[in-house]
Amino acid sequence: MDTRVSWSPEALDDVDSIAAYIAKDSPFYASAVVKKILDTAESLGKFPYIGPIVPEVGEQEFRERFVYSYRLIYRVANEEVMVVAVIHGRRLLDPILDRLE
Repeated sequence: MDTRVSWSPEALDDVDSIAAYIAKDSPFYASAVVKKILDTAESLGKFPYIGPIVPEVGEQEFRERFVYSYRLIYRVANEEVMVVAVIHGRRLLDPILDRLE
């Protein structure tokens, strides 16, 4: 049985922002990146612990997967995977650490 995958409103906003930014240069590539992000998140339902622990947090329940140059950060708890953020790999995690509480 698959684990339920859900998204925080902030993570959905992150994906919208990524799509809008990429679409300025290439709507096609923006669509491809968003699809890959969504597919990767959906796959977490089958394998929730596949991603490594987020190093800045250091807690078992917070994990990440890389999708192109983006970090898909999620929390595994109570039979659910919650995507909490999708940020560029070069961006510091500090501004969004409050989402991870």
